[in-house]
Amino acid sequence: MSYLLWKHIHLTCVVLTFISFSVRAYGMLTVSPWLNSRIARILPHIIDTVLLVSAIVLTIILHQYPFVYGWLTAKVCALIVYILLGTVALKRGKTYQLRLFALIGAYLAFFYIVAVALTRSPNLGLLPF
Repeated sequence: MSYLLWKHIHLTCVVLTFISFSVRAYGMLTVSPWLNSRIARILPHIIDTVLLVSAIVLTIILHQYPFVYGWLTAKVCALIVYILLGTVALKRGKTYQLRLFALIGAYLAFFYIVAVALTRSPNLGLLPF
């Protein structure tokens, strides 16, 4: 398959992941019972798996790898932060305030990942080096 196809799959999954996370965050904030539905538990994992596979395929196609290229390393590190904060926000946070704080952090990490992808710069011009 071609680079453009994988890129479109990846970008589509980025949007779907954002929508899925936002819908589940709304459900968490409003304490909605549908968060326990089968689709709410399974669909995000399917989307995120396709997103991860497309990212791996793109790194292979482009020969640009994390820990070789700084911007990709920053994306991978921010992805780990996003996942950890997202699990606290949606599942593991013991208090509403902790979940809300983690949710804000997860959104900041997500937007950082997108900004790094668009600029291919890990510091986004914020740091002098």
